[in-house]
Amino acid sequence: MLLPPIGAATASDATRFAKRIRPLLLAALAIALPHAARAAAPGVPIIQCELNGKKITSDRPIPECVSKEQRELNKDGSEKRIIPPTPTADELAAKEEKDREAKLELAAKSDAVRRDRNLMQRFPDEAAHGKAREKVLGELRIAGKIYADRIAELMIERKKLDDEKEFYVNVRVNKPLPTQLKQKIDANDASIEAQRSLAQNNVAETDRINALYDTELARLRKLWGGAQPGSLGPLPGTQQASTPTKPVLTPAAVTARTPDAPAKTTVK
Repeated sequence: MLLPPIGAATASDATRFAKRIRPLLLAALAIALPHAARAAAPGVPIIQCELNGKKITSDRPIPECVSKEQRELNKDGSEKRIIPPTPTADELAAKEEKDREAKLELAAKSDAVRRDRNLMQRFPDEAAHGKAREKVLGELRIAGKIYADRIAELMIERKKLDDEKEFYVNVRVNKPLPTQLKQKIDANDASIEAQRSLAQNNVAETDRINALYDTELARLRKLWGGAQPGSLGPLPGTQQASTPTKPVLTPAAVTARTPDAPAKTTVK
């Protein structure tokens, strides 16, 4: 072992010692630096799984074990994380269906909240709601009166046509009806039928409007009483969010990434 100069050593002695010790120091650094670099560099992953009673170890996810859990280990052998099994096509489809239903439910809830808020904004109290109902029903009553008046007019017209018709069909005359008269009778029948159909639709619409306002009023009374918007479910008669088209599922990949180098796998 080389020792530094001591005692009465001169400066030239120290210089010679430094020259002799420098190659040794450089050699020691050359040996130590690669080890330090390797210690600082991240280690390759250690992946393990059990397959047919044997333990398989690799430096990346193992394709043969995609259907089961794989363990990634630290350098000291402790568990770093669990790599879950790759889901099958059926499992992916089930998850997608569950996610789709959750989105539809959330959309329906958001729609109910929006509708309830709009309803309370339109009708701040029962008087406002009653006034709106009366306005719609008033228009329907006017339409119903128009239909009734028109039917009455057509019935008077029909009475005149029947009197004219009687002249030709009585026992003494017994002649075929003139074409023009027959056309007037047919047109009258068609008009009466059309007006009666409109009148019936008007009655049905009146019933529908009343039922709608009754439902709204019952809901509004709860909202006015403190119920939170959206907490009462969707409004009757409103449509749910449209069902999205299901995408075509493709088989899951065997591994999470494409290997860029041959895997280092061992079996024990």
